[in-house]
Amino acid sequence: MHNQLAAAYGPQYWWPAQTPFEVILGAYLTQNTAWKAVERSLANLRVAGALSLDGLRALSLDHLRRLIQPSGFSTRKAPALKAFVAMLDGEFAGSLQALAAAPTPTLRRRLLALPGVGPETADAILLYALGHPVPVADEYLRRIADRHQLLAPLPASKRYDALADLTRKAFASDPAPLQAALFNEFHALTVAVGKAHCGRTARCEGCPLHADLQHTKLPPPADRVRTQHGEAESRQLEAASSHLHPSRRNLVKP
Repeated sequence: MHNQLAAAYGPQYWWPAQTPFEVILGAYLTQNTAWKAVERSLANLRVAGALSLDGLRALSLDHLRRLIQPSGFSTRKAPALKAFVAMLDGEFAGSLQALAAAPTPTLRRRLLALPGVGPETADAILLYALGHPVPVADEYLRRIADRHQLLAPLPASKRYDALADLTRKAFASDPAPLQAALFNEFHALTVAVGKAHCGRTARCEGCPLHADLQHTKLPPPADRVRTQHGEAESRQLEAASSHLHPSRRNLVKP
């Protein structure tokens, strides 16, 4: 799947941000909203000089709520952002470098304990802002997995981990130093194909993964029962396409 998408869309150069802290802001703000709305909130923060830790610390909670209102749920997201900064200041001396140096399992548990942080947000912060090799599973990957029947039906509470594990296993044979870049690029590519072809209504014609549906003899997605939605929260790492393991990345059922 990775190779098919890379051939169709090329390097994605994700996450769209200038600094690790801007990545973290975007990871919070993109929850349950479109990226266009996030861009408006980030533009407001930029004008206010609040795309940095010092800038965000200086904002009152009410001012922060107003600035991020375009991305929705500002009464929840603003306190969540303040809680992240408080955790960083209180436990890591205000340093993202110190935060990034923590072991991945420990850091993931700490992020998940914060208000407003679910698995997708935690993993996006770990991968894109802090450089930890963890896969990110989002709604686009869920739709692809459902429509291509890559996973057996699961309760919503277990779907995120199953989707992330699907990605992890696909790149398990690649050298560990490359895995963060591979997870980065694969997530970005699933977003690209998801926006183009795998939205709420599948648009399979012209999709680079359409041949997989034909290979597995699956009916078109619109003719199948869709499973219940799991959690959907909503990079400047170099694209790793040139470093791929020679084996084909086929995330399809045997």
